[in-house]
Amino acid sequence: MSTPDPVRIGNSEREAAVRELGEHFAEGRLDTDEYDERVAAAYAARTDEDLAPLFKDLPRSGAPAAVAVPPSAPYPLAPYPRSYPPAYPAPNTAYSPDAPHGREPATGVPYSERQKLIAGLLQLLIPCGIGRFYTGHTGLGVAQLLLSPLGIGLVWAWIDGIVILAGRPVDREGRPLRP
Repeated sequence: MSTPDPVRIGNSEREAAVRELGEHFAEGRLDTDEYDERVAAAYAARTDEDLAPLFKDLPRSGAPAAVAVPPSAPYPLAPYPRSYPPAYPAPNTAYSPDAPHGREPATGVPYSERQKLIAGLLQLLIPCGIGRFYTGHTGLGVAQLLLSPLGIGLVWAWIDGIVILAGRPVDREGRPLRP
């Protein structure tokens, strides 16, 4: 007898069917080719009706595999574990509203909307604090702008541009600039 609507089965039901087929194979009811074909069909089965023909000519040792009851907690209960080589960080594949430009791999801190290369080049090519205005550090930008007629601001801005390009600069909110 079959149910009016086929019921989907899970891995536990497939494994139970394969175990039962293994018992029949061990008792000599199936030869190697039949066993291999039926095991492949059991792993490919999607419903309980797909498993029934596999045992049509074999005595059933127990009741048919029970259908699993879904858990009451929302699925999935926990994120699936991912393993990566320790030298490589996990890829950032999901968009996050709190990190629209991605996250820094080493710390996980969201990147700024500003770019490191642009800030450094602005400091080097227009050495009067423009790069610091770009990153949001208006106090440093004003100081470099006011000191540039004396020459101190120009040297300071030029050195600051090299530090920006070579270091790990942050914006006014403490987020690292995008590479």
